[in-house]
Amino acid sequence: MTEGKSKNSGFSGAVDWRLAARTGALLAPSGPRTSRQSAEQIVVELADASMRAEGPVREVSGLLDDRPVPEARIVDRPGWIAAAADSMSVLTGIETTESGKLVGKPAGIQAGTMLAFLSTAILGQYDPFTGEDGTLLLVAPNILGVERALRVNPSDFRLWVCLHEVTHRVQFSSAPWLGDYMRTNVDTLSAVGEEPMSELLARLVGEVKARRDGSTADDPNSKGIVGLLRAAQAPPQREALDRLLMLGTLLEGHADHVMDAVGPAVVPTVAQIRAAFDQRRKKPTNPVQRLLRALLGVDAKVAQYVRGKKFVDAVVERVGVPEFNTIWTSGETLPRLDEIDDPDRWIRRVLA
Repeated sequence: MTEGKSKNSGFSGAVDWRLAARTGALLAPSGPRTSRQSAEQIVVELADASMRAEGPVREVSGLLDDRPVPEARIVDRPGWIAAAADSMSVLTGIETTESGKLVGKPAGIQAGTMLAFLSTAILGQYDPFTGEDGTLLLVAPNILGVERALRVNPSDFRLWVCLHEVTHRVQFSSAPWLGDYMRTNVDTLSAVGEEPMSELLARLVGEVKARRDGSTADDPNSKGIVGLLRAAQAPPQREALDRLLMLGTLLEGHADHVMDAVGPAVVPTVAQIRAAFDQRRKKPTNPVQRLLRALLGVDAKVAQYVRGKKFVDAVVERVGVPEFNTIWTSGETLPRLDEIDDPDRWIRRVLA
């Protein structure tokens, strides 16, 4: 889906995404060791699970459309890196830099390094920006590694992961405006203004002082590197970033809600998997990993799942699935910053 791609993004020329893909593939650690037969088996089972997940997801979510069900792409870590780099180049509207030019290469190396780290943590991803009907990616070595670490039923875990990722596909296919909404906000975020440096520094100094005083908002998006990024933005860019963060929180929380609501009829050991998976999220990491997680916003991403699922659970419990699905109507019906932790506020604004 390349129609409507921005040609004048502020990101244009900033990142050589081809170099990022090559760098990431070189740096990505190898996945868990397994036999050829086991590797082939997980590919077949994941492809099948991605198709079987479609029916339960539609039934529980109440999101219906007439779009075809695309086959999932089962990839390794370099495969995910290449797909992620391609998606970012489409989303940001960046044309590939000319061969031999230095423009975008330093940032390309940095982006590739980040993609290499992230490639070890991503289980699956729905990419709405590539392919006629989007691309559903499942990272086989990471799924294998996590199911081994958690000691859960492999078939149940693979279907459970597919339920989450297929929910993302259904979200975008049922609300096709979401893709343009993301592009618009990315374009706003990347716009280069004429703001004096003094104003940027004043915001950053104010943020640092607020953190020292303990007066920052009790919001994961106001802490860590994400909080500093928000503080560095001029008001239009900060508002665009907030809209993207709230959308991500909703999408992830809704997918977590659906994957658990499907229940033991489809995934018999769902309760055991959820308990083990949540415990893994809380497991402490070494200092280097903690730093990387902070720099890449991974901790904020984890918080998105928790806050988003709590919001969706509460709204569905109060008003039911059909009324909740009003949320997919437009950008105006998405939750705002002051609503994600106060579901009743969203209900009063949107459903009253």
